[in-house]
Amino acid sequence: MIFLEALRTSIRLPAKKAIFRLNRIGMDITVVYMFILLILVSIPSLIDRLSVSSGTAADVQLFFLLMYFFIFYYLPLVIFVFVVLSAVAYVGVLISRALYRKIRFAILWKMCAYTTTMPFLIYTVVALIIPINDNWLWLFLLYTFILMIKIIIVYPRRKKRPGRK
Repeated sequence: MIFLEALRTSIRLPAKKAIFRLNRIGMDITVVYMFILLILVSIPSLIDRLSVSSGTAADVQLFFLLMYFFIFYYLPLVIFVFVVLSAVAYVGVLISRALYRKIRFAILWKMCAYTTTMPFLIYTVVALIIPINDNWLWLFLLYTFILMIKIIIVYPRRKKRPGRK
């Protein structure tokens, strides 16, 4: 149930209420949410692999085809997306420091993970309708950066400490 609430709330980003509601969700829920979201993103490629009627993929049993898909498509995708989210969150930390905002890496990582919801869902729907290259996901990185900057701006400024200029 919490995953559906996270989905509904992440669609409303960058609204201030949505940002602070998602911030209260634990990191463990966020990581599992990303695993589920990436399974959804992988469905068009899995269907494509299952519908091959010729070649070596057509001769492989379903169990081995699913294992192959999991090991050589889904796991690298998960690792790659988590690394990119970490890089985007790190850039967000640099931007937040430049804007003097009170926001940490963990919060930015979580928010970046939730900003990927709309692009990933759009990609999945379009890929189910028409064949689309996975490279289109790079375009959605721009969307994540823009939303991340809007999220950073929502957070309050740091208070100046006495003795600092």
